[in-house]
Amino acid sequence: MISYLLRLILSLVLVTWVVSSLVFLLIHLVPGDPVAVMLGDWASPADEQALRQQLGLDKPLWQQYVLYFAGLVQFNFGQSLFFQQPVSDLLVERLPMTAYLAVMAMLIAILIAFPLGMWAALRAGQWPDYAAMTIALVGVSIPNFWLGPMLILLFSIALAWLPVSGADQPWAWVLPSLTLGTALAAILARMLRASLLEIFHEDYIRTARAKGLSKARVYGVHALRNALLPVVTILGLQLGTLLGGAVITEVVFDWPGLGQLLVDSIQRRDYPVVQGCILIISVAYITVNALTELVYAGLDPRIRLAQ
Repeated sequence: MISYLLRLILSLVLVTWVVSSLVFLLIHLVPGDPVAVMLGDWASPADEQALRQQLGLDKPLWQQYVLYFAGLVQFNFGQSLFFQQPVSDLLVERLPMTAYLAVMAMLIAILIAFPLGMWAALRAGQWPDYAAMTIALVGVSIPNFWLGPMLILLFSIALAWLPVSGADQPWAWVLPSLTLGTALAAILARMLRASLLEIFHEDYIRTARAKGLSKARVYGVHALRNALLPVVTILGLQLGTLLGGAVITEVVFDWPGLGQLLVDSIQRRDYPVVQGCILIISVAYITVNALTELVYAGLDPRIRLAQ
């Protein structure tokens, strides 16, 4: 188990270094000058040169790379070119909002997917099964950039029940969480149905039935516990995706999270902030995947013995 954890930590460090290096190189290859964006079109060449020296952008690329990683080892993400404040302050301010949105979307997905998937599995081949899987198929097919505006038109403009955007009002999280959670719920429902149908034919399920156990115990305890193994994997992967990939939803609903900050920073050519956002997203994704493996090992004793 110790060797497994060491390999996990080593892979975390290696992947983080690779991702950070790629982002550093790619962001510097993107056309556009952050100095020109900050000063505007009417700035003089002397002003641009002075600001470029002040920000350290006049140094060769390899020196900027060395300085960036020297600061990264000390958990220093650098200074924002646009906001003129530490990148770590911006990340600390925005990360909780993205995490909150991801957790709420995950809860909504679980509340929708588990009843839907179990209902479809218990009524396999009947109209409830077809209805549930049709709903799941529609949920998977609808993109966030379309579903979000449709929810705004319905619940914010037509019915005036929920706020359009931002995070200032109490119920502002509902529409973005529902937008993110719908597609995830569809994936989980289909996965849970398929896993349960496979489990229903196992010998221990027939044994549990032969013992006279209630349906709630057979399906809710024995079958569901073992059917959760692939579902947990999907949950972990999707949670990592939600933490880092809610960019479109945050932009649509003007949610003040990492995704919104990342898009704004790319437009401003704010290199340190973009690098910091990508780094946090990659670390969060890898960490969630590692925790998923640990939960998976807790659910399946065979994996613990193999480690």
